[in-house]
Amino acid sequence: MTLTPPHPTADRPDPAAAAELLERGLGRRTFVQATLAAGAVLAAGVTAASPAVASPRGRTRLPGEVLQPGRGPIDGEVYLPSRVDEVYWGYLPRVGDAAVARVRSGGTLTVDTVSHEGVLEDQGRDPVAWFGSRGVPREQVLDDAVAVAAGYDRHARDFDADGPHVVTGPVHVEGARPGDVLKIEPLTALPRVPYGVVSSRHGKGALARQFADNPPADITLAEVMPPVGTDGRATGDPTRYGNVSHLTPLSTGRGGTTVASLPRGRRGTVSWPVAPFAGLMAVATVSDAPTLDDPLVNSIPPTLGGGNIDVNLLTVGSAFYVPVVAEGALFSVGDPHMSMGSGEAALTALEGSLRLTFRLTVCKPGSGDAPSVAFGYPFGETPDAWVTIGLSDPDGSRGGQGGDLDVANRRATVNALDFLQHDLGMDRSVAYAYLSAAVDFTVSQVVDRTVGVHGTIPKSHFR
Repeated sequence: MTLTPPHPTADRPDPAAAAELLERGLGRRTFVQATLAAGAVLAAGVTAASPAVASPRGRTRLPGEVLQPGRGPIDGEVYLPSRVDEVYWGYLPRVGDAAVARVRSGGTLTVDTVSHEGVLEDQGRDPVAWFGSRGVPREQVLDDAVAVAAGYDRHARDFDADGPHVVTGPVHVEGARPGDVLKIEPLTALPRVPYGVVSSRHGKGALARQFADNPPADITLAEVMPPVGTDGRATGDPTRYGNVSHLTPLSTGRGGTTVASLPRGRRGTVSWPVAPFAGLMAVATVSDAPTLDDPLVNSIPPTLGGGNIDVNLLTVGSAFYVPVVAEGALFSVGDPHMSMGSGEAALTALEGSLRLTFRLTVCKPGSGDAPSVAFGYPFGETPDAWVTIGLSDPDGSRGGQGGDLDVANRRATVNALDFLQHDLGMDRSVAYAYLSAAVDFTVSQVVDRTVGVHGTIPKSHFR
């Protein structure tokens, strides 16, 4: 890999260029304003707000309208909406599946992603009614979300088995061949609506209902969230999932920063800056020839092809590298997040539909355009750091779906050693010492069956 300085270059993530593209795409200086009290103000509709400066993390801006399909700024050379007869709901495209769009290597693609929150079966599979009950007017509910909820029939939905994610794609990237790497660069991330949703369900998340069968010594069943109820599977009772969903409005805070807010009782609200990104970015890795054990590829566990990787550093200005298995790579995207804390403790992030623009570039072996690790394992990069990723079971979409964070941490460490040795020229034992002294290893998520850890190597250390 050809080393580059920690500041942006023509071939590296460039937050300034992303900000310029975002500014150009928005055009006028009007934005959605939602107050910290979700129900009352969401019902009032779209109003004006002051602009915010775009940057890779913590600073985004709201467009001046609800981004219904085809409306508003579209920055990519190719535009891909989420059509009900083309999206995958709960599953990923496979090798050999037909592409719904094509883009040149180095070209840009704008995708209207659809969040699963407000659409799922335990929420009634009727987003107009579900969001309406929380004060959101019909004109602020996305038409493509309504269409997917009402008309999806590519396969019979089984809420107990299927993934939740609405996945858009696959996209054929010209020139991509097995053995290459696809470099995925998020250029813009526009909230399509002025709200998101955080949910816990199935008794999952960091405090899973599985504690009822195998309680740990230091956590009692009474401490598990959400409250554990009886299993109503036999009666078809949708409340058996223990769903707790919080509608979370977006507003413009100090300095133009877009923030999300939740109530904290009589003490007002808790607010934090949003950092939109796609939790799921994938290339096809599994054959399209179905078997009895593997008819489809579940969207929940991340894999060597990326998928539901849920690394919150992969925002605008970053790059995500994944090894290519299929002709054309067959890129897909879903699980849009307004923000996510590392770990994703309660099961979901702040989920919300986004209009995402990507640059998709094919990296050939020996070109120096991708880290060496990326030819066999997902790898991330930000303007400030290299991000090595470890998964507990990288073939989790088909096999064990193991949740062992020790395994994920060891793989992230080995990938970091390989990168430092082969790409940055460090002696391996010195690199091991450096990782211990200077590099943070962070839990990516603990909720996707296959859990993840990522190591963040600061570029500033190598100036």
